[in-house]
Formats: sequence, structure tokens, C-alpha cells
Amino acid sequence: MSLLGTLASKLWRQMPKCIRRWGVLLTEARFTVTAGAVITDDTGRVLLLQHRYRPGSGWGIPGGFLQSGEQPETAIRRELREEIGLEVRQLELAFVRALERYRQIELIFRCVPNSDLHPQSREISRAEWFSLDALPSNLSDDQRHLIETALLKPAT
Repeated sequence: MSLLGTLASKLWRQMPKCIRRWGVLLTEARFTVTAGAVITDDTGRVLLLQHRYRPGSGWGIPGGFLQSGEQPETAIRRELREEIGLEVRQLELAFVRALERYRQIELIFRCVPNSDLHPQSREISRAEWFSLDALPSNLSDDQRHLIETALLKPAT
């Protein structure tokens, strides 16, 4: 390390913790975090929701943004209760991906239902079960990829 680098490192360590924290917050990239769920029933059908505000066809897996300080598993369970009144079991993380364009980290879970559907959010116009060979024709390629990857990948 150069003399200048060594000096800068020593100065950094001498600064109060709150100043170092602000320095990190100002210089490091920030991302929003979302959680989604690929939910399959006993026959292997996948649950899709038609969101009123989702671009394109509106069809996609359920999910949403994590609230400040919320754990991902808690977030997806909350989203499912709020949107469709659904409780789930066997919740496991399938994979994580970063969407650089949106500066978003997306955690995708897979699980099975533990209750019946009761759509209760104005955001959701429909909630339906689809067999993998009969997904909506206008389902986006990205949503198809999420479903395929979650069902084929071993849990992380």
C-alpha cells in the first residue's frame, strides 16, 4: 500500500463511527429488495396473480417490496396474506438475483399453500392456478424464467 493509502486508512479509522457510516452510505450502491413466491399446489399447478398495475399482461408470481427492517420470509408471508389471504408452508429460498437496471435485489421463494385463496387487494384483479404446460400465453418471458428456475433449482 502506498504512503498516501496508508495515511488515508489511518485517518478513516480515526473518524467517529457516525461519520464513517455516512461515508459508506454516500459512496456505496443502494438497491431495493423484493421477495416473490412460486407457489405450487398438490397437482403441480402454479399460482399466478393478475396485478392491475403490472406492465404487460399483468400476470406474474405474487410478491412485493420488503419493508424497512423486515426479513424476506416475513415479507413474502405478509404480501401473500395482504394480497390474497393465503398462508403457505414449506417456504424455502429458491434463488436470488440482482436486477441492475432497476437497482433491485429479488429473492425468489418456493412454497405450497396452507389455506385457500381469498383475493382481497385492489391491486389484484385475478388469482388462478395454472398447469406448467398451460401458463397464460401473454405471461412475460421473465416471469416464465422465474417459475422455471425456481422449480428446477435446488434450494440455496
